[in-house]
Amino acid sequence: MSYVGRFAPSPTGPLHFGSLVAALASYLDAKANDGRWLLRMEDLDPPREPKGAAETILQQLEALSLHWDDRVVYQSSRLENYQLALNELKEQSLCFPCDCTRPQIKAMGSVYNGHCRARNDFDSEGTAIRVRTDLREVAFSDLIFGEIKQNVERDAGDFVIKRKDGLFAYQLAVVVDDAFQGITRVVRGFDLLDSTPRQIYLQQLLALPTPSYAHIPILVDREGQKLSKQQFAEPIDTSRGPQLIYSTLSLLNQSPSPDLENASIPEQLAWAIEHWDIQAVPKLANMTVKAVS
Repeated sequence: MSYVGRFAPSPTGPLHFGSLVAALASYLDAKANDGRWLLRMEDLDPPREPKGAAETILQQLEALSLHWDDRVVYQSSRLENYQLALNELKEQSLCFPCDCTRPQIKAMGSVYNGHCRARNDFDSEGTAIRVRTDLREVAFSDLIFGEIKQNVERDAGDFVIKRKDGLFAYQLAVVVDDAFQGITRVVRGFDLLDSTPRQIYLQQLLALPTPSYAHIPILVDREGQKLSKQQFAEPIDTSRGPQLIYSTLSLLNQSPSPDLENASIPEQLAWAIEHWDIQAVPKLANMTVKAVS
């Protein structure tokens, strides 16, 4: 099967350095495997998406010569597809409405205990929709962290696939779209490692293919906070493109030579593709860095 990878940012603001690390790792892994690198804009939460953020992300990627290989897929244009998947789960009695609150779930031990499983009033206002889990063990081999196993019902519980506010949840949308785009490998941050068994579980319920996965360390500041738009991480300054690429290659433990820092971005990327070694990526949940702008 031909390799197809992807980068899937949420347009809640410009790319910061942590976002760039994820983008470059997924790009290099695709290109080093003679694969295609696709771009998906995960714009499913309009209240959190500033006007123009998606366009800014595209401009940042292009300025760094990280060119995608097909049209950009916008999740906001694919709501009907998520509804079809949800309908399929409904028809198999694999999901149910739920109006439990966060304090109630916290009182359950923070793992949903199936309290609303007997409900089928899907038209009720103010309810989320959860997928019904079971005690099967989901296992996969992460290309960086090795064998990962999770009992989804015990460790995650019945999880939300459509929110109370009517928006489709990330877990359902990402599974539907990875299948739609033919993704064969997902390279992304460690913060999503715990979501992977839930996504594989949904893939199994919906008879969708399962990609291979690789989770890279996330970047945190000196206080241990993930570099994120919510934590006001500084946007990358693409005018310093060569320094950004060089710093990212160093963080990913690709051992770029010192003279590469002064090379052009296309020269840096050509070197990085030729020398890419995903096994060299640090096997860490997070790495503390000073944000690079």
